[in-house]
Amino acid sequence: MGAIFDVDNLHAIAKSAVGLDTKEAAFAQILAELKGEYRGHIRDDVPWVFNNAGGAMGQMKLLHASLSEYLIFFGTPIGTEGHSGRYASAVWDFIIDGEVWCYEEGQFERSVYQPGDVAYLAGGRAKGYAIPNAAFMLEYARGPIPAMLPFGIGDAIFSTLDARTIGKTALYYTRLVVGELLKGKV
Repeated sequence: MGAIFDVDNLHAIAKSAVGLDTKEAAFAQILAELKGEYRGHIRDDVPWVFNNAGGAMGQMKLLHASLSEYLIFFGTPIGTEGHSGRYASAVWDFIIDGEVWCYEEGQFERSVYQPGDVAYLAGGRAKGYAIPNAAFMLEYARGPIPAMLPFGIGDAIFSTLDARTIGKTALYYTRLVVGELLKGKV
């Protein structure tokens, strides 16, 4: 079993939570819809974990992880900026709250993504991005996910020296991948 998530459906689910009173309410609504739509493939028992990647710092909550897809909540309440990474996987960021700015090489005006918008990063491409104040999103990636892991933990290994975050990230990702493999999901 390969990809199970539909990008348009994920966008609709994320958009349905835009404008709710609190981020917690938005996350809860999105989780409920995801669990109904993708029964058995969404986990809500993984805690939020710091993530330092590409010079940016945020936090993430793994909802699904397999060898070919991941789905997370990602964001920061204080803003950040950095490099998107360049990998074979494609990434969709469905903005729930806040604002995200992006640009590609040769682009001289920023692209601005607000709640309800989708920021797309095609495989093999890279962007600079900024969260000027605060933002949270549902992030979906499709492709060879293990090849993305060096980007996802490189800053924690070589810059922040945050062994606890590396350990938690590896543990939770491995648990979710093994769970999906046992269901026949690659």
